[in-house]
Amino acid sequence: MASMISNRKNPAILLVAASRGLGLAMAEEFLKKGWNVVGTVRPGSGRTKLHDLVDKFKGRLEVEMLDICEQNQVAALRKRLSGRTFEMLFVNAGVTSGSETETVGESSTEEFIRIMLTNALSPMRVIESFQDLVPVDGLIGVMSSGQGSITNNTTGMYEVYRGSKAALNQFMRSYAARNAETPRAMVLMAPGWVKTELGGPNAHLNIEESIPNLVNVLLKKQGHAGLEYLDYLGQTVPW
Repeated sequence: MASMISNRKNPAILLVAASRGLGLAMAEEFLKKGWNVVGTVRPGSGRTKLHDLVDKFKGRLEVEMLDICEQNQVAALRKRLSGRTFEMLFVNAGVTSGSETETVGESSTEEFIRIMLTNALSPMRVIESFQDLVPVDGLIGVMSSGQGSITNNTTGMYEVYRGSKAALNQFMRSYAARNAETPRAMVLMAPGWVKTELGGPNAHLNIEESIPNLVNVLLKKQGHAGLEYLDYLGQTVPW
């Protein structure tokens, strides 16, 4: 783990799942914009590209270990961060299914549980566990997907993945309803189909086309209460 962040004058984000892909790009973008970042990587990842940013942004990046599917690890990280304040909490963790044409009925029970646990249940557990570290005028965000839109599902494909993101969206709607009296900003982000290990080589966007815009959307959302479902250009995605 990196040394404790020394510059407390900068705003801070707790970024869950930041070792690679979209999460790594988000961490670097926030650092470039002057934010302090606590980013998590899964245990056993070894040295990641996130670790490489520690020296580049001295005193402004901490790396923590977390597998969001392990409740004991979530509880342990919450204890380690006790007393800290983050202007933003963003949960980026997620997995996809192996076959784009596999129907939900063809999915194995184990695969269904793996995807739903990682994409829907575990992000909400993280939010419930760390919400009190975010001030009432802060922002809580989660990486959803345009494929989580029920309205826009006209092609099928990736059925369990779509279902997991739709479930995540619904859970966030419930969370927002339970916290409707607070001025906290909440957002589900659809980053677009991006060329990453998760998105694959046939994706339409490069990280450089998605993430800087996505971060700007998050910064613009600050101070605007309530939950929105937005894409990386700030456009509303239909539920």
